[in-house]
Amino acid sequence: MGISEEDLARVREATDLVALVGLHTALRRQGRRWVGLCPFHAEKSPSFSVNAEEGLYYCFGCKASGDAITFVRDTEHLDFADAVERLAARAGITIERQTGLGAPEQHWRQRLFDAMAEAVEFYHQRMLFSPDAARAREYLRSRGYDGDIVRKFKLGWAPSDWDALSSAVRWPERLLKDTGLGMVNKIGRKQDFFRARVIFPIFDPAGRAVALGGRILPEPGQLTRPSPFSSEPKYRNSPETPIYSKRRVLYGLNWAKDEAARLDEIIVCEGYTDAIAFYQAGMARAVATCGTTLTEDHVKLLSRHAHRLILAYDADPAGQRAIEQYYTWEHRYELDVRVADLPSGMDPAEVALKDREALSNAVSKAKTLLGYRVDRILGASAQKGELAYAEGRARAGELALRAVAEHPSDLVRDQYVMMIADRCRIEPERLRALLARLRASSASIALGSASSRQASQHRLQEPQDGGLLEPSPGVRATLRKDSRITEQQGAIVSDKAGPGGRRDLKAPSRPGLEALRLAVHRPDLAAGRLEWVLFSDPVQRRAFQALAGANNLHQAISAADAEAADLLLMVAAEPDEVVPDAEGVIAHLVREATRRALAELSVAARLASSDEERTSIAREDAWARLMLEELAPDGTSPAAVAEAADHLLAWLLRREEDR
Repeated sequence: MGISEEDLARVREATDLVALVGLHTALRRQGRRWVGLCPFHAEKSPSFSVNAEEGLYYCFGCKASGDAITFVRDTEHLDFADAVERLAARAGITIERQTGLGAPEQHWRQRLFDAMAEAVEFYHQRMLFSPDAARAREYLRSRGYDGDIVRKFKLGWAPSDWDALSSAVRWPERLLKDTGLGMVNKIGRKQDFFRARVIFPIFDPAGRAVALGGRILPEPGQLTRPSPFSSEPKYRNSPETPIYSKRRVLYGLNWAKDEAARLDEIIVCEGYTDAIAFYQAGMARAVATCGTTLTEDHVKLLSRHAHRLILAYDADPAGQRAIEQYYTWEHRYELDVRVADLPSGMDPAEVALKDREALSNAVSKAKTLLGYRVDRILGASAQKGELAYAEGRARAGELALRAVAEHPSDLVRDQYVMMIADRCRIEPERLRALLARLRASSASIALGSASSRQASQHRLQEPQDGGLLEPSPGVRATLRKDSRITEQQGAIVSDKAGPGGRRDLKAPSRPGLEALRLAVHRPDLAAGRLEWVLFSDPVQRRAFQALAGANNLHQAISAADAEAADLLLMVAAEPDEVVPDAEGVIAHLVREATRRALAELSVAARLASSDEERTSIAREDAWARLMLEELAPDGTSPAAVAEAADHLLAWLLRREEDR
């Protein structure tokens, strides 16, 4: 669902960003900007700047940036639409979410949320008070759940009757089907989807019930596992519905998000009882997947709440998924993925029943993904006694190297080579040579998929080596690389990770930055005098193109790619400075662009195939050099400099058109 551009504009216009930020940190006016301590990271000197006129903020320390919608998302951990609605309610504005199908469908979606809430309460009350839930309550007590836990997580009981819920709520057939709570059977009777199961309600991050998970009760006397002869699966989960997608929803995130944001860490496990076990053990930052493996949609969602992900699975966290996918997610979303080393064959809920401190230690001592895999491989070899003899050490070393070979970082791989060399008593150079062969043998297999990824990310340009972005005098900052432009209505969203990952950039052109400042803050001085051909830095060029093609700064930021949007956000939020010398900046850019064009002409002359072509190039070269002399800062009159700059700019544009 979307929100109209008109409603977004109304919400932004009605929101006083200074007042909104002021609820979290004290701001003081500094020229046309407001500055203060950043609410997103600890600091002693103010580096957080708010541009009240444009409704944008930027932190020159942690690089957090965005608009009012972004700020509410990051401080209150809401999704885009909920953040807009929160601001709209604060401003007394009524907005409508667009489904593309009109108001009736919007109303129906809300009806689904209401129905799910009604079903959750129905099952919850049965768990608390119904005599037929006695064995379910006994099971929960065996798992260490008291009344507070049952009420906290709204645990319920679905009776064994075929239509207990359907008969109680008397919903129309479509509502029963669209919530995934029931159906009409072959004889035309309404039938419940969940029967004779403990119910675990699943909520979205805003706390709305969207689905249910149901666990079958174990046989009497077997309080943890169902009978192996039962034809029923241990867990049954809601089907996909208009309000629920298991690839995008995580159980417990509504409860976990606050502690996750405070500690910048979130625990990911496989089952509902695992997440609750972490809560009981004093770690209220655990979430669980809902009957599926961890997906990129999950990771993208989690990256909004914490940078560190602790995988707490009872098996190899990679499972059947290629381990490279996890490394890709680490890089793309700037995450620190770690693994809690649980006792073999035990899930977190089982560990918590025996020793909650052991569960806490597994999280606090979580290992990096590669460290976990290498330790598992070498530890298994040690248990078998293989590290006691040469052949066993060689075999263990090669197995460990195969895991290391999949990591994308040269530096990380070499650190593990040294560790494996020490534990297996093998010369590091021998291991490095074997590692090179392993990577070379897998390169051809990965080439096809790598080419596909490169094609899909072509718009992000090629990675560049680099360093810091040098802003105006007195302000040092690096480009923030952790924002993206949301797919929904082009709102500025500060996620912990951009869709294309983070990249270092070459030190950009200082005159290009000054030109962008003119375009953002004093467009009257730059109107008609700046063109994209003058920018040598690709990010600055894309930022200017976004500005030139938009009606205002917000539209430009929404239209720009992540890096260009970050640059525009930073420039917009900079504290007041001396206005750059417009003529000087423009003249400098034209000089540099002309010199680049002259270098191209020199190459073209050498490659010319005829005297006529060489003569034409020579005339063009001579004219450009003559104009270039007029731009020399040696006492030439300002009028002559401006005229020469205009002539050369027109020439540069014609050259680009001719291409």
